This record gives sequence, C-alpha cells and structure tokens, in this order.
Amino acid sequence: MTDVSSTPGGTVAAARIDGRPTQQPAVAAVGAVPRKLRKVLCLEDFEALARAYLPRPIFGYVAGSVEDGQSERDNRSVFAQWAFKPRVLVDVSRRDASVELFGHRYASPVGIAPMGISALSAYRGDIVQASAARALNVPCIMSGSSLIRLEEVMAQAPGTWFQAYLPGNVDQIDPLIARVAAAGVQTLVLTVDTPIAANRENNVRTGFSTPLRPSASLAWQGISHPGWLFGTFLRTLVRHGMPHFENNYATRGAPILSGSVMRDFSDRGHLNWDHVARIRRHWKGAMIIKGILHPQDALAARQHGIDGIMVSNHGGRQLDGASAPLRVLPEIADVAGDMTVMLDSGVRRGTDVLKALALGAQCVFVGRPINYAASVAGAEGVHHALNLLMAEVMRDMGMLGVCSLQDITRACLTRIDGQ
Repeated sequence: MTDVSSTPGGTVAAARIDGRPTQQPAVAAVGAVPRKLRKVLCLEDFEALARAYLPRPIFGYVAGSVEDGQSERDNRSVFAQWAFKPRVLVDVSRRDASVELFGHRYASPVGIAPMGISALSAYRGDIVQASAARALNVPCIMSGSSLIRLEEVMAQAPGTWFQAYLPGNVDQIDPLIARVAAAGVQTLVLTVDTPIAANRENNVRTGFSTPLRPSASLAWQGISHPGWLFGTFLRTLVRHGMPHFENNYATRGAPILSGSVMRDFSDRGHLNWDHVARIRRHWKGAMIIKGILHPQDALAARQHGIDGIMVSNHGGRQLDGASAPLRVLPEIADVAGDMTVMLDSGVRRGTDVLKALALGAQCVFVGRPINYAASVAGAEGVHHALNLLMAEVMRDMGMLGVCSLQDITRACLTRIDGQ
C-alpha cells in the first residue's frame, strides 16, 4: 500500500509502497510553480495560453481535428455520460495510484501521447516531454513524425516508448525497426489508423501545410509572435539547423520546408496484419498496436502476440465520425485477454482517467494539453501539467472511496441515461 501524506495545501508530499519510497506524484507547493503558471489550475487552462503564444498555423495544427470535428467533440462529451457511485466511510488515507506496464511500475496511470512535430511548437519539444515524463515516472510515447532524432531523445530520457508510422514496404520497414531497436527502445508502438491522409481542412484554413511554405502571411505570424519566433524557431535554427523529419525511415527525412517532404508521408494503404506479424517475429521488446476501435481488431492483435493495444481515434484527427474510444472500450477490454489495454483521445481530467480505468483501460494518454504546456513554459509547463493530472487522480480516488487502481471497476459507474 502507499502511505500518502499531504501538505497544508493538500498536495501529495510523499509516498511509500511496502515501506519503500516511490516516485508517486509530488505536486509542487504553490510558491514553486512559475508565476506565469499559477493561474493554470487544470489542463484546459493551457490552451488559451498556447493560442496567444503560438502562430496561428502552428496552433491550428495542434488544436485542429478533421472535417466537421464530430469525433473530437465526442471524445470529450462521452465522459459526461458516465457518473460515479462513490463509496463512503472507506479509509482512503493510504492510496496507491501506481501501475505496472510491460515490466515497469509507473507512478500513475497517465502518460504522454505521441504528437508529431512537437519541436516546432516548443523548443526541443520531444526531449522536453520525454524528460519530464521520466522525471515523474510516467510513460511517454515519442512520435514517429518528430523533428528530433530518436537516438537523442533516448539518450536524454531512456525508457521512452517510440511510435512508428510504418513506411511503404518491407525494404523500408525492416531497417527502421532495426534502427529503433539499436537506439535502445524497449516499447514499440505501431500506429495503424493512418492508412491514407486525412482531410484536415482546418490546416488549410489556418495556413498550415506540409511542407511549410514561406509566405508573407507566415512571416507576419512569426513576427507577431516574438516569443515563439525567438524562443523556438530561430533558437532551433541557430543551434540545430533546419528541422527535418528524422524518424519516418531508417535514414534522415526531408527538411520541413522541402518540397520533397511528402515522400515521408507516403501512402500506407496496403499495410496489413502480415506486416505486423513480420515485425512481431523480430521485435524482442513490448509491442503495442495503437488505433484500435473494433473488437475484431483487438482479437487479431491478441492472436498476433501483441502485448498491448491503445484504443484511440487519433484525437479525432483521422476519420470524422469514428467512435470515441471510451464508447467501445468495454467491449474491446472484454476480448483483450492478457493484453494491456490503454486509451487516448479526449482525456483532460482525473475523473476522465478513473472512468477509463473503470471501463477496462489500465493507462490513459494525453496529447494536446501537454503540447500546449511545453510550448508556453517548456519543461516547467510539462511538469506542471502532469502534476495537475496526477494530483487529480489521487484526489478523485479518495473521493470515490478506492485505495488502489484494482478497486476501480465498472461497479463504480452508472450511465447517465440509465442504460
């Protein structure tokens, strides 16, 4: 069990499991929070700060979804369709929010979802996110569409998971997987819900394109957002050169301004379970399939010896109208067997985390708010964001009347509509 003591401000100050100190969330006292973050009381508060800080095209890329945004909205609204049935008069003074995933015990069942081109919205964004997650002992997934070499991130934050977007053929897949293994990655995440390019009209409306195309409008966006221009973009150019897509292949990809950058996002429409089987035969570490929304695909992953699945609709950025992950989570968890079941898309609160755990997830991942936090306050922002969410999880467990994650079951919930 975990021995949790609280400071006068109600933050988690210490934790022990079986008498041993653990890396449970230790939320900084108010005085230690940077001044610009003292009014950031929840994850949603980061969005307004990021909107003001980032150029419109960059913010639009991070914030945007696909077509009419139906899936993105449903990702959030579905959580409100479940209500808790808390137990009372339970001794919750010794709560334990730790979770074991793939042989490692993490401090909390929350992690950082993979987000492409994070180094364009925050200086060294991938390293900032991975290092903060490692410091707080929560999982972080580095995106395959990143602008920093995965070897650099692994050197700074060993234990980071890596998300691979599989290239177009076996001759490219095998060298990429070999490179990932050589970098020391132990947990491989295959994202499989991007067979073709999505219709992200929002990117066009906000002026974002791949590749980035220099224009008077783009220049004005940079000049009118000097914090980002000098703190992220020019700082990156001076210290590291023009950003490239570094990890889509075994070799370096094209720079973000290059007209040939689209070759790094080639059509993946022919990818199938045979490719997964081939990787599974060669990959020695934990292997996760991300983008599962159908029970039959969960069964297929189980039959292929996959260690874990992530129920996800890509944050509402691929097929508009695709189910919110929380809606299909129970039926997927029912067929998952001994695979680890995880979820992303729409998680913003500790209560969201507990609802996902009750419906069958063992861990959840958060994307956009972490990106916003990194953009406006770097490492301090990511630490603050994670601490806020981890503290909410601990607090909400106490309110729910549970002491461990194993106590959070479907019996803790009721449907608002009575179903």
